[in-house]
Amino acid sequence: MRICALALCLSFAGFLPAMAADVSTVEVIIAKVNGDIITRADLERAKKDAAIALKGRGATPQQIEEALKAGEKDLLRDKIDNLLLVQRAKELNISVDSEVTKYIAGLQSETKIADPDKFQAYVREATGMTYEDFKAETTNSMLTSRVVGQEVYSKVNIPHADIEDYYNKHKASFIRKEKVFLREILVSTEGKDEAGKAAAEKKAKDLVVRARKGEKFLDLVRDNSESVTAKQGGDLGGWEKGDLSAEFINAMWDKPKGYITDPIRVAAGWDIVRVEEHFKEGQATLEDVEGEIKERVAGERMAPKVREYLTDLRKSAFLELRDDATDTGAAPGKDTSWNNAALLRAEMTTKEEVAAQRRTRRLLFAFPIPGSSTGATGTSSSK
Repeated sequence: MRICALALCLSFAGFLPAMAADVSTVEVIIAKVNGDIITRADLERAKKDAAIALKGRGATPQQIEEALKAGEKDLLRDKIDNLLLVQRAKELNISVDSEVTKYIAGLQSETKIADPDKFQAYVREATGMTYEDFKAETTNSMLTSRVVGQEVYSKVNIPHADIEDYYNKHKASFIRKEKVFLREILVSTEGKDEAGKAAAEKKAKDLVVRARKGEKFLDLVRDNSESVTAKQGGDLGGWEKGDLSAEFINAMWDKPKGYITDPIRVAAGWDIVRVEEHFKEGQATLEDVEGEIKERVAGERMAPKVREYLTDLRKSAFLELRDDATDTGAAPGKDTSWNNAALLRAEMTTKEEVAAQRRTRRLLFAFPIPGSSTGATGTSSSK
């Protein structure tokens, strides 16, 4: 360790240029979590990824700066949370391999990149990480979701009386204008000759038949839609009547939830639309908003329970933090000081050693754990 530190100082002074490449690989360990480590570079990367994610959502530079400043104190907490949940998934023998394979296959189908090497190159360009890291991150995200659902969500019941009580106390928030929520499959005719356009129309009609026979609409969207909305499962959002074209109004305005239209001719090709919801003007009924209320109540009740669960995981975990590091989700009374350093890994390690470990490299705020909620600008707060 002393040699490493001395070499680092000398290299900055220009005395050891030949060693600069080796010295540059040094990483500073911030925390140790049941055999896994979190480095200073992990936290910096999370902060950088958060800025990219916020920019992608349309946040202004000022909003990004404010969100990062507000969330910075919880960077280490969020990293520890995710590591503990992934480790717990292993203890519970939870596997999401099939789900990950299906998800990645869906992405490959959506991007229409059949060649594996080209698809991996696309992932590197789109995410800034290697394909292996992207796959590992996807796996960890699914594992954390599964653990939270299995260990916390499944154990909380929301009585119907509580849903009714919430509805009665918040009726004013359920007064609505008439609006439909739609989902689409677009079969494009752009750049096609007459034979291609005829084939597109036939394909659209066949998709309607398949959808009406019960095939999952989301699967049909994933495998067939050529619209930019395909990445969001074809979601078109909510529309008031005055915002829709006459063709769309005639095709589905008076139709019930779940209705699938015949192909509608649009400039880009043939559009197949499913009615996701149709809210009538005025006071929404309890039946109409019961699912929404359940989600709201569950969110309010789950947040502290998930935080309690994560605190319990901390209590039984082996945790050590550098003196200058703070875990805002720390378990009360638990000693996480950096003890008996001689028997532990050094405080500095190489990038190669870090890469050899199974780590989670979550995007900050991209997968908020209940109890560390995400605001509109991405700010994280502790419960």
